[in-house]
Amino acid sequence: MTGEAQVALLPDGRRLHLHHGPIDIIAQAFGDPAACRRAYHQAADRFRTILAELVAELTLLRRPIGEEGLPVEGVVARRMVDAVWPHRRTFVTPMAAVAGAVADEVLAAMLRGCPLERAYVNNGGDIAWHLAPGQRLRAGVVADQDMPGIDATVELAHGMPARGMATSGWRGRSCSLGIADAVTVLAASAAEADAAATLIANAVDCAHPSIARTPARLLRDDTDLGDLAVTVAVGPLPGASTDEALGRGVACAKAMREAGLIFAASLALQGQSRLVQPAPPPRAALAGTSALAGSHLHGRSQCSIVDPSWP
Repeated sequence: MTGEAQVALLPDGRRLHLHHGPIDIIAQAFGDPAACRRAYHQAADRFRTILAELVAELTLLRRPIGEEGLPVEGVVARRMVDAVWPHRRTFVTPMAAVAGAVADEVLAAMLRGCPLERAYVNNGGDIAWHLAPGQRLRAGVVADQDMPGIDATVELAHGMPARGMATSGWRGRSCSLGIADAVTVLAASAAEADAAATLIANAVDCAHPSIARTPARLLRDDTDLGDLAVTVAVGPLPGASTDEALGRGVACAKAMREAGLIFAASLALQGQSRLVQPAPPPRAALAGTSALAGSHLHGRSQCSIVDPSWP
């Protein structure tokens, strides 16, 4: 860990930028100006301490979760452990939920004593949000970060049981055991969405000569995946292989939804997509779109709040 946390308003004067080491956040609050200013100060104060807390428990957080749990102490670390606990029967470490857990914690700091109408915290594409009764936000999903564009939108309403959104896949910043271009999940919290998206993306898989893998430790010294083979390239796949891989991911997502662990999921692979969502589809369901104005995509984010000024 090097340097100090950087805190600044973006040039538009409305969005807060928080950066420290690998953490890069865009946050925005809506409502009474004084409450918004207080929320930003609280977010900045809390953000300055988060990375050091995580580093202090990094050895534990890189261990696979098991029936015995992990004796972590930090608030963000506990969010991470809680998010992966329901998935403890498969290989997963709390690091699968780190970005979402940080977003949840910064949002909690923003809301403390601040009666905001709306707020979101976007941590590299993993998003936590707050909506007061009657309020809405809209988010956009990017299926392929190499060809950034809004591939789908999510309408977020106060009444829906999700307050977190995350995207995972082999093209993202983290290693993946699967071949999904992108798996986007809505869940009760950003940490829960982060963990679920990671595992569903791992499940999107098949055997084919065009898929290249390598042990995770050869890519990153600090990986929590050790000798597990992670995907480094996916060439063109025949339709049958794409269907097989997406089918495995859909089965995983449906099992999580039936267990109450996620609200909805969108899976994308080589131009094909699948949805797992409530039936009948609510207004807040994922919906495909070819274009959307007002994009606020930042950096390598794979999902982002794109229309905070809901009509």
